[in-house]
Amino acid sequence: MKIGIIGGGSIGLLFAYYLHRNHSVCLYVRSKEQAEQLQEKGLFLACGKEEKQVSLDVKLASEWLGEEEATFIAVKQYHLADLIEQLRAFNKPDKVLLFLQNGMGHIKMLRNLFGEIYVGTVEHGALKTSANRVIHTGIGLTRLAPFRHSFTEHQDFSHKIHSVDFPFLIEEDYEKMLMKKLVVNAVINPLTAILQVENGELIHNPHFFQMVKMMFTEIEKSLLLQNSEDYFQNVIAVCEKTAPNQSSMLRDLLENRPTEIDAILGFILEKAAEREINTPIIESLYQAVKGKEYRVGE
Repeated sequence: MKIGIIGGGSIGLLFAYYLHRNHSVCLYVRSKEQAEQLQEKGLFLACGKEEKQVSLDVKLASEWLGEEEATFIAVKQYHLADLIEQLRAFNKPDKVLLFLQNGMGHIKMLRNLFGEIYVGTVEHGALKTSANRVIHTGIGLTRLAPFRHSFTEHQDFSHKIHSVDFPFLIEEDYEKMLMKKLVVNAVINPLTAILQVENGELIHNPHFFQMVKMMFTEIEKSLLLQNSEDYFQNVIAVCEKTAPNQSSMLRDLLENRPTEIDAILGFILEKAAEREINTPIIESLYQAVKGKEYRVGE
């Protein structure tokens, strides 16, 4: 199967490595420097004590023409807007586009695109350490849900790309799937970014855990969550599972990159405003992260 992957960050590199083993993969990246390094030296993946290297086809994102049977869009949400017009230009209803962004703000961008569209959530841990090296810090799975087609139509697609050590699971309800991941990201990412702690400390430090509970209460009200205890227990489970990891938002701040705070807390603040719900804790954390980004930009 021919697969395209747009995005040279940690998730794009991770997917390129694992999917390359059984498929013809072309990785599309934004910078010429990264493309040249991947072409000359290959892609390295470290998992545990092992490090492996593969060679793969690499092009610039501007060269993507939608020729692959399926394309994973693995850029951060704040870069997605730059790609939308390029994606819209190709009216190929038999092609598959799969979006792997955090949050839910990108959903409104997908409505005018052509082709079969999936949205996904990635439960793997990945850390990019250089332009052509990624560490697989936590093994999980990728959940995919069809954005506008029937569940049964697409069961076969997941079987084509599924492997034992890099599994895919098809979900029926994309909104429910994304909401579950959104709640996790909304609690863990901003708190770890501002407190500058690993994920596990949010539940092991009793004072930080109080902040988790206060934050979750505002999120629960803003999003009108049903079965909220299930969402809360999932947050705890993710903190436990990823205890030694740094969140992506904390890494972004430490490495002077923009964060996805608008896609995550910004979306929740919009919902809270629509419903006239007061969210002082969410607002404070949102402004704190934006302030950190502002300092980087000075």
